[in-house]
Amino acid sequence: MLSKDEYLLRSISKINHKKWELFVITRVLHLLNDLDLEFVCQQYVNASNGRHHYLTDLCFPSLQIYYEIDEGQHASKIHLDEDKLRQREILEATDWSEYRIRVYDKDDPSKGRDINEVIQEVDKFVATVRNLKAAQEKKLGKPLTWNFESKFDPQKYIDEGSIEVKNNVVLRSHRDVLKLFGYKKGHYQRAVWTHKKMNQMVWFPKLYKNNDWDNFLSPDGNEIKSSHVVRGKLVKHRSGTVRDIETIVFAHYKNILGQVVYKFMGLYKPIINHDEYIHSYKRIETKIDLKDY
Repeated sequence: MLSKDEYLLRSISKINHKKWELFVITRVLHLLNDLDLEFVCQQYVNASNGRHHYLTDLCFPSLQIYYEIDEGQHASKIHLDEDKLRQREILEATDWSEYRIRVYDKDDPSKGRDINEVIQEVDKFVATVRNLKAAQEKKLGKPLTWNFESKFDPQKYIDEGSIEVKNNVVLRSHRDVLKLFGYKKGHYQRAVWTHKKMNQMVWFPKLYKNNDWDNFLSPDGNEIKSSHVVRGKLVKHRSGTVRDIETIVFAHYKNILGQVVYKFMGLYKPIINHDEYIHSYKRIETKIDLKDY
């Protein structure tokens, strides 16, 4: 199991080839000197109800803010590399606040900005983060804490009584996911598990092209399309494989640190359209009450 210490070190090492990003982020974190404030580097954010997407340089989930470091080539970034999205943790963040810092020379984007100017802006951002944290703690009536280990503990969500897409629910294994729904047995490897009492399935898809399957998630997360491809050709689904049964989706992917994890995407219902080649699913809920299980 990855420790918080290892998480901190790996997060920084992932950006050591980006000199400005490394400088800004390490200055922010060192000045904050706060191991109870969760941060994520290179976080893919699905914002504004799926209409905009950002690969943020630094974000603070508990404060609902993210920080973008604009380098000289930033203006030319017309799209994200979709191939890399499957390696990123996708966070629903429809109401987060954005902060930005320019690190290139306005007159010549190929050159860096004066470092003293950058330092001044970074230090102002750090003060903002501290103020936001203090305000959040006052609102909650208790200190903010970052229990890194509990993030991947199914018992945390069982105790809370529900899971919700916007809370970025991520677990490490099929078994951990199934514990949320009353599963009490050992290791579980299959891609689908059926909860007979609730007449529901739990599905662990890779939501991108993989081996013989091509699974596609719409930008807003509200629809999944799944097709079987063999040697480049679509193959008809086997008769009877589409059932009118609600499906709880936990997507399989690798996060920024290379860990295989499973993220809650919502409750979906098959669209029965008699298409022999493509299965379609529509999201009907983004929150599930675990007390029902």
